[in-house]
Amino acid sequence: MPAIVNLSAQVPKRWHFTCRPSRKLLTYLTTLISRLKKHHMNESQAYQYFVLRAQNIALSHGYEIVNWLVDGVAEQVVASGLRCIVSNQDKWYLDHLDITWQEFYMNEPLKNITNSKQQKSVIGGEVCIWGEHTDGSDIEQTIWPCAAAAAERPWIPYDKLDEDPSEVTGRLAYFRCLLNQRGVAAASLYGPSRVAPFEPGSCYVQ
Repeated sequence: MPAIVNLSAQVPKRWHFTCRPSRKLLTYLTTLISRLKKHHMNESQAYQYFVLRAQNIALSHGYEIVNWLVDGVAEQVVASGLRCIVSNQDKWYLDHLDITWQEFYMNEPLKNITNSKQQKSVIGGEVCIWGEHTDGSDIEQTIWPCAAAAAERPWIPYDKLDEDPSEVTGRLAYFRCLLNQRGVAAASLYGPSRVAPFEPGSCYVQ
């Protein structure tokens, strides 16, 4: 027990845990802290070094770039001759509960990419989710119907898409009801992500 206490004292307060960490984890963290000090790096600098190094290794092997940052990254990626999967976290991250399904739908993967060759380098899109605030009790209503709204963007030709998300509401409501009928807890279309319907009525109008 004393050894664990001594190790804990070396871990920065912002790293402290809500439950007691294992001895192996504490040993790892103290070793990591020592290495950072040896190279005169703070956490932010170490993270930047890791990301850039991983990026350079991936690029040297011809891997595709997954754009998990904000708008404009995909445009830069394809302009440099690389292929890109769009997953910008300001629009297509499901755990950002303030993002409405309308915003999921209106997120255009080819935004500002007008060159036809570069457009072909955008090879797809995906919605993502982190698990800090999601478990078996809420995952289905967190995913649906927002993921369905996003799905039309990569799969339907750009000139066939509805420019007004209100034109999508009918078929998305139908899909949401179909999911509910099949036992999938898809959330209401009205209101922020995964909230309950705000009034009684048919699932087609919730």
